[in-house]
Amino acid sequence: RAVCDVYAGCQLQPRLFILATMAEAECESQADDNPEFSELGAHELVLLVEELSRSNGVLKAETEMFQRYISRLDPKDLAPAAAAEPTLGVSQAEVTQARGRSKSKSRSFTAERLQRLTVEQKCDVAQRELEETREDLGRLKEASERVLNNYRATTEEADIRLVEIKKATYEFERDVARVLQEKRGVMMGAEKVVRYIEDRTRAKDTLAEKLRLKNAALKVQKKKLQMQLRQKEEMGEALHEVDFQQLKIENSQYLEKIDERNQDLLRLKLLAGSTLQVLNSFKKKLQSTTHESNLLDNEIASRRDMLVKIEAEAVQAEEERAKAEALNRRLRGQLSDYRVPQVLEYVHGKVRHCELEQSVRVWERKVEISEMALKTHLKAWNKLKAS
Repeated sequence: RAVCDVYAGCQLQPRLFILATMAEAECESQADDNPEFSELGAHELVLLVEELSRSNGVLKAETEMFQRYISRLDPKDLAPAAAAEPTLGVSQAEVTQARGRSKSKSRSFTAERLQRLTVEQKCDVAQRELEETREDLGRLKEASERVLNNYRATTEEADIRLVEIKKATYEFERDVARVLQEKRGVMMGAEKVVRYIEDRTRAKDTLAEKLRLKNAALKVQKKKLQMQLRQKEEMGEALHEVDFQQLKIENSQYLEKIDERNQDLLRLKLLAGSTLQVLNSFKKKLQSTTHESNLLDNEIASRRDMLVKIEAEAVQAEEERAKAEALNRRLRGQLSDYRVPQVLEYVHGKVRHCELEQSVRVWERKVEISEMALKTHLKAWNKLKAS
């Protein structure tokens, strides 16, 4: 009561208050046998109760695990264990004394404990329980995989059936319903539907016959394989468990090699990809360089043609320059040798030039008149010849 008053005055949490109440009850029940608990404080009692709760939880877990272990054992295996109980370090008198203490109302922490397992036995039980748990997990995993595979197969079958139903619906709509909708006045709709259903039935029967024949062929092949296996067993060539284990080991080794080869192939693919990227970049550079080289070749050719033309023009210009220079020298020579005539000579020359021009015009006129007379005479002659 004093402890409860102290905790209520301190306004502690409900959990601590409950623990304090339990500690008080424990102290009152054990005050006669253990006077040392009456000397402990409230905080020490709470810590003691918490420690006892944790230890009880551990003992409860161990007990449940031991019960599961016992439930898996055969009753024939329990008889030697029961006979070997005195060898665990606890006598029958101590067991009887522990049972008497359990029936009494007072609880003592210093009394002798009941019979317990050793550390090695606990480890053995825990190891066996771990193995059993793993086996249970494996079985549950296999069962769940089987159920999952069944569900997947059911789902795939439902998907296939749904596709078939959709296909049949589409074909019915295409071959029958659409025709009946377009030709409402035709009275042959029922016959068309019946014919369609009969065709579908015949197709199903044909498919069933094919599947039956395929099933029969598979059964014959199965019988042949069984006969071959029986003959091998009779001849001692059948595979045993060791052979299967060897095959599993070889299979695992080959799978590891395949994984290594796949890793090498992946690495080579990555290397080939990087090499291809580099090759593409070099190809692009080669194309740009080739294009630039073609442009430069065309420019060089045009420059060469231009150079040939320039050289030809230079030769021609040189020839013209030589001609002009010769003409210039000749004109310079003429200019240097030129003498100005007298005025009377010029006048006489001019008069003579005019007279010559006038005589030239007169003779040209005479020539024109003569040509006209010639043409007239030729026409008359031609007429005479024609007549």
